[in-house]
Amino acid sequence: EVQLQASGGGLVQPGGSLRLSCAVSGFTTDDYAIGWFRQAPGKEREGVSSISSTDGSKYYADFVKGRATISFGNAKDTVYLQVNSLQLEDTAVYYCAGSRRPTSYIGPYYPTSAWMYESWGQGTQVTVSS
Repeated sequence: EVQLQASGGGLVQPGGSLRLSCAVSGFTTDDYAIGWFRQAPGKEREGVSSISSTDGSKYYADFVKGRATISFGNAKDTVYLQVNSLQLEDTAVYYCAGSRRPTSYIGPYYPTSAWMYESWGQGTQVTVSS
């Protein structure tokens, strides 16, 4: 089965940076997407970033565009999310999720909506505080 585990969260001051990691296993073919999502208390889960395993196509939500980088590790067993210039509103539990590309899907596959992802990992807490 597909397994994902987010890690790397912690306490950081405003303006600081974190690199989150998602350990990925169980995908048998190179036709999937990994997404990062976050959920703050009292708010809905929202997409942060996603990446296609096939061609590396990437998506960034507007609120992290320009200060976030999503990438695969060399062996594709890890996906990283580097976020710079963290602010108080970035405080949330961050989750990584996986989705296999539907057979009928044409083009790069890196969905941005949580409902497209069928496998979810345990979240990691990011707290931005002065």
